Amino acid sequence: MVKLRLKRMGTIDKPFYRIVALDSRKKRDGAYLECLGYYDPKTDPSTLKVDIEKALNWLKVGAQPSDTVRSLFKKAGILEKWHNTKFQTTSDDKKAKKETKPAAKKTVKKEEKSAEKKPVKKEAKTADKKIKEKATEPIEKKKIEAKKDSK
Repeated sequence: MVKLRLKRMGTIDKPFYRIVALDSRKKRDGAYLECLGYYDPKTDPSTLKVDIEKALNWLKVGAQPSDTVRSLFKKAGILEKWHNTKFQTTSDDKKAKKETKPAAKKTVKKEEKSAEKKPVKKEAKTADKKIKEKATEPIEKKKIEAKKDSK
């Protein structure tokens, strides 16, 4: 997995960081795939320079930024651009699907639905009872006849 994280550079009391793309199994200051920019927290105000196109490309490919890099990208406005490009295409796809779908069916009010269902349920219950009665009657008659025959 590719991660976007900071690589520490500089001397003991004067650190600055490179924003790099590297394999997640590598060390913090190990070999990296590509440098996306740098961050210097010691200057007043802190300096942040990021190549936006490279960063967006790595995010599109699926690279995961660390928490610190994510906050730096947020300050630079990169995450917002990435979010807009990512969800703009999906919203365009949804709009296209909606246009191709047929018109929605009319909805029936709850009152109408409940009025239609209540009588049907009562009729169905009575019909079920009648069917059960008819089904049990011949069986009982057969049992009575079988007892008479056996005596």
